[in-house]
Amino acid sequence: MDSLTQAVLGAALQGTVLGRVQGRRSLFYGAALATVPDLDVVIRYADPVSQMTFHRGFSHSLFVLTGLALLLAWLVASVARRRWPGKKGYSGPRLFLAFWLVLITHPVLDAFTVYGTQLFWPIHSIPESWAAVFIIDPVYTVPLLATVIFAAVKGFAGRGVPVLLAALAFSTAYLGFGLGGRMMAEQRFHTALDQQGIAVTEVRAVPIAFNSLVWRVIAKTPDGQYYEGISSLFDSETPEWLRQPLNLDARGMLDNAPLHERLRWFTGDWLRYDIVGDALVVTDLRMGNPGNYTFRFKMAARDDQGRWAPVTPSMWRGAGPGSMFNAQDMALIWRRIVEQQPPLPLARWSRQYLGAEAHGQ
Repeated sequence: MDSLTQAVLGAALQGTVLGRVQGRRSLFYGAALATVPDLDVVIRYADPVSQMTFHRGFSHSLFVLTGLALLLAWLVASVARRRWPGKKGYSGPRLFLAFWLVLITHPVLDAFTVYGTQLFWPIHSIPESWAAVFIIDPVYTVPLLATVIFAAVKGFAGRGVPVLLAALAFSTAYLGFGLGGRMMAEQRFHTALDQQGIAVTEVRAVPIAFNSLVWRVIAKTPDGQYYEGISSLFDSETPEWLRQPLNLDARGMLDNAPLHERLRWFTGDWLRYDIVGDALVVTDLRMGNPGNYTFRFKMAARDDQGRWAPVTPSMWRGAGPGSMFNAQDMALIWRRIVEQQPPLPLARWSRQYLGAEAHGQ
């Protein structure tokens, strides 16, 4: 999730556990501590694939953060015994609970997005990607922000803690709502494909920007194609979809390329391959809008003799986190939440963003 959301979540948690001990300072301490897992962004890697797949790694590990919470609790309790002997509330268990909640909820909340979070590092399992909420969701963030501001203004002598608890309960319930919406979208899309006699091997729904009501759904077929469609909570008709190629034949150009194998692992192999001129472009299908994907990488190139070889990955032109925020596209997508007709222009978006020149081997 975005940094503001992580900060207000940390502030609300530490304020709830230690607000009556630390007062308003607990909000500041919690907000600061909650940003610690994202300090891995200061590590610069040689290429964007490494940058993407090593982020949310060791610094988001539940094992690492539990150890850090234990260390911080011991340090703060030791200092408190010397500087404020007899002061209530600075017991080791209570401090550990506060620090542990602030730290581990950061990666757990990240895991509710689609990006991929290595909760169990150093165990080499596929990163957790529960795709219940978009990386920025005002419905989740605003109640937490409002109650943190309330507690900062009113203090903890009165209703500060109950108000924070209410916001935390609402935000947790909203994550459950998102998971339910994702499962409903996947089931609806799978059923619609079944009714058309279309066999699929995997179905994945991901939320579209700033809400958990309209979902982009992708489904792989046994013959190396995929369907991409849209499903809203309020749909009464069959979702619209577009059949597209994964171009898996082109994947052979990257055989034994370590960064390609790492990208396959990180994304759960939700990848598409396109030859664009003399470049092989690899696309992460999980993030972005239909046809307009956030992460696209040039990973191989063709030389003057027509031979293909892996290259140091680079971000493909037009890709990046900001690529999905086209105002006209977003207006159509938000209208699609409640209006199923006319359907979204999936074919036009595919031509516009992927390019007519994109093809397999």
